[in-house]
Amino acid sequence: MSNAAYGLLGAPLAMAALPLFVQLPAYYATHLGVALAPLGGVLFAARLLDMLQDPLLGHLLDRAQAQQRRWMALGAAVLALAFAALWLPPPAISPAAWLALMLVIAYGAHSLVNIAYLAWGARLPEGLGPIAWREGMGLAGMLAASLVPAAILAQDAAQVRPRLAAYSVAFAVLLAVATLALLRYAPAPAQRGDSSNNADWRATLRAIASNRPLRALLLPYFINALAIAIPATLALFYISDQLAAPHLSGVFLACYFGAAACALPVWTALARRHGPRQCWRFGMLLSVLGFCGAALLGPGDVLPYGAVCIAAGAALGADLALPPVLLASALGDRLGPGAGFGLFTLLGKLALALAGLTLPLLSWLDYAPGAGASTGLVMTYAVFPCLLKLLVLATLRSPT
Repeated sequence: MSNAAYGLLGAPLAMAALPLFVQLPAYYATHLGVALAPLGGVLFAARLLDMLQDPLLGHLLDRAQAQQRRWMALGAAVLALAFAALWLPPPAISPAAWLALMLVIAYGAHSLVNIAYLAWGARLPEGLGPIAWREGMGLAGMLAASLVPAAILAQDAAQVRPRLAAYSVAFAVLLAVATLALLRYAPAPAQRGDSSNNADWRATLRAIASNRPLRALLLPYFINALAIAIPATLALFYISDQLAAPHLSGVFLACYFGAAACALPVWTALARRHGPRQCWRFGMLLSVLGFCGAALLGPGDVLPYGAVCIAAGAALGADLALPPVLLASALGDRLGPGAGFGLFTLLGKLALALAGLTLPLLSWLDYAPGAGASTGLVMTYAVFPCLLKLLVLATLRSPT
């Protein structure tokens, strides 16, 4: 049960993360009337600012282990408020301006809690057990975040705002319960007694530069994060215009994350037998097969796209479970887990920021939401991520 107490927080963190990079861009474009070019600019700027703070947060958390519980509780409270504000912009304020402000606040709070949470798990002695619970609960949160907002947004326009408010309250309650379970019932992380907790940022940079296994992970992790972030940003546009099935967006997202949840224990078991690095390669090949199929689909191809979602979702299970294991084993004794996971989070946020630029790119390619099938949309959503995954396979090598 202690592993479950640790893993529960993965659900609300995932419920907050999914709208930030999947649903909110489409929500602000289609429901609130924000044009693609300024929307992409807002996403890029907010995500870039968020990216820059992650290594600092990780370094500070390593230096203040005794205060991490207090900071996590504060960050969770701010995240609950920002989550509601993102769904419920005031009518008197420009939606683009409100989105920019609330994204900065939400990103900061989410990063603070998430980095501390990942570092907590890295210092637990149970190995893959807590990680499996964390990622499994995260996928459950993603399933909820896939289905519930989609169902709300499909209702009568007069009911959307009050139902989004109720959804935000439910999220706040879940976040509070999960944070309390972690702080009171989860196994305490081991306190590091070495000099990494008191080292300045220059020492942290030197530790990273001298850590060859860690450096070998950085480029493939970043490219893979970009390959995930681009289709995540464009998924709802693809479903609405390329497949002409916006009413099925929640179902498709649920298939994607449900397949990831089902595949997660399989990848965990395979990693114990064949190693996480080799299993991650297998997952990337499966993802390439799925997105190659998506490049061939058009209006009405809902069943084939369901199969694509299942294949790509199964591959996502490997992307979620295996890189953190590789990172934890690569940290060594000189680098704190907060700094290591802060670095990984930085690369993930940089990928998300660059993925936001696909929206003005699509606008330049004459794609507009609601305009129907688009070759530019297919190439950006499906073909380019396949090429990136193949590049990851070429760069992911075992350190020597």
